[in-house]
Amino acid sequence: MTPPRAGFTATPMLNGLSSLARAAKPWTFEQARNLLARLLRVRLDGEARDMAAALIAEGRVAEAVAACPELGQPVLFQTGYGASGLPHIGTFNEVARTTMVRAAFRALTEEAIPTRLLSFSDDMDGLRKVPENVPNQDLLALDLGKPLTAVRDPFGEQPSFGEYNNVRMRAFLDDQGFDYEFLSSTQCYRSGLFDAQLRLMLERFDAVQAVMLPTLGPERQATYSPFLPISPTTGRVLQVPTLERYPDRGTIVFEDEDGVCKETPVTGGAVKLQWKPDWACRWAAFAVDYEMAGKDLIESVKVSSRICTILGGVPPEGFNFELFLDQNNQKISKSKGNGLTLEEWRRYGPPESLVYYLFQSPRSAKKLYFDVIPRASDEYLQQLDAFNAAQEAPDPNAPARNPLDNPVWSVHGGAPPAKGSPVSFSLLLNLVSAANASDKAILWGFIQRQFPDASPASEPLLDRLTDHAIHYYEDFVAPAKRFRAPDARERAAMEDLLARLAALPEDCRDGETIQNEVYAAGKAAGFEPLRDWFTALYEVLLGQSTGPRFGSFVAIFGLTETRALMRRALDGAFAPT
Repeated sequence: MTPPRAGFTATPMLNGLSSLARAAKPWTFEQARNLLARLLRVRLDGEARDMAAALIAEGRVAEAVAACPELGQPVLFQTGYGASGLPHIGTFNEVARTTMVRAAFRALTEEAIPTRLLSFSDDMDGLRKVPENVPNQDLLALDLGKPLTAVRDPFGEQPSFGEYNNVRMRAFLDDQGFDYEFLSSTQCYRSGLFDAQLRLMLERFDAVQAVMLPTLGPERQATYSPFLPISPTTGRVLQVPTLERYPDRGTIVFEDEDGVCKETPVTGGAVKLQWKPDWACRWAAFAVDYEMAGKDLIESVKVSSRICTILGGVPPEGFNFELFLDQNNQKISKSKGNGLTLEEWRRYGPPESLVYYLFQSPRSAKKLYFDVIPRASDEYLQQLDAFNAAQEAPDPNAPARNPLDNPVWSVHGGAPPAKGSPVSFSLLLNLVSAANASDKAILWGFIQRQFPDASPASEPLLDRLTDHAIHYYEDFVAPAKRFRAPDARERAAMEDLLARLAALPEDCRDGETIQNEVYAAGKAAGFEPLRDWFTALYEVLLGQSTGPRFGSFVAIFGLTETRALMRRALDGAFAPT
């Protein structure tokens, strides 16, 4: 069964949220407020700007738009994707985070200003190297230098490698329910969408060079041109000097790979732009209002912004996020295929937990590897429970909290689900371990002892979590298990705990009552801190050093089953490994 989407197709009621959005603390709302300030600055001037700003400060955005119609033109959010390799979570990240800012902007403006999200594929770039994570690499090597939409598809499914990657990217964006429009660089160049900017760049060639050349080394300066002609001889994208320019007829002259000087138009897909001028061209052509980028592109953003201005455009508002790292703290790469794929995260954890993980601390480097999934999943569940609890029964004596500050509001585009999961992901992992379960029906048997009214139909998120927990346990937890025998003090404490559990009513399902007995046994044995006592329980009984709240685990697993598990461990059934 395909997991549900993370919530980006939701259509929440956003009326009345403007005041909350103006005060909301998350970075997404900070970005939304910056974007709105940009619109006032760029779209209005003089008295109109002052009047609109005053109305917006009072939360009267619709009135500001009615008084200043130019303010109400659609806002364009853009994300870029390099189609030179298989899409990975880094690609998903830009769309997800931009969508979160878009949701915040919609709340801030109460949808008085329409928004669009454009996902752009740089599929006219030349293939510079063969990716390491694709088949038929010898075939790709024959097409090095050609535009990605002219490179043969190593999978044999699409007309080109660029189109294969575009299909993959759109499939996982569609599956997550993102509301976006797609554009291909190849289509834009060939259809004439960029023609006006290309001609203008030819006319203002020297001004563009004055921006670019100081950023390059001496050798590159000698041959650099913003225009990369497509060789009519070989079909490759050429990094060659522009020998002559004819702005009146929109052409340049270059030396082709056969040694012959040729004149070619800059329009119609006969050339493409170097990537920084290309970025600027796109901003100017589409009037992009917002685009974020990785921290490694800060200087590139500055350069592209200057070129965008030369082309008569206004650079977009933006945000720089830190990079994603693999398990070796190396930057993730499409060509290497390191880090995690979206499909892998979705096998081991719910997609909502991935969006939550991306929301958190975007200005800090984040590891994208399997070991972050359980914690991200449980933190997401905790935040969802907190959000719903505050909506259902707010504490009249507690300070008022802004619901937009809770991450799940942004994770679900303003419409978080009304129900989470009664069982944590970490608890499910340990239940799988203790029950040696490979079938989620076994897990549901234990779950329904504690929650008799629960079922896969009534608890769809929990049902998905059982699948994730089994997959994660089998692939990562089980191979790493290391049981050990208890020492003398631990053995005595566990015998004491066995007796305490035996004294409880057999049908006891109160996790707090059971947890109190666990605490008492540890204190009686002199464990200080008590963390050492719980570590001993996990290592001896489950073969790992950490686990969920032990009382909650016993409440679901059952007193009889827990005592049997402890007895087998104390009798040496779990040999040290």
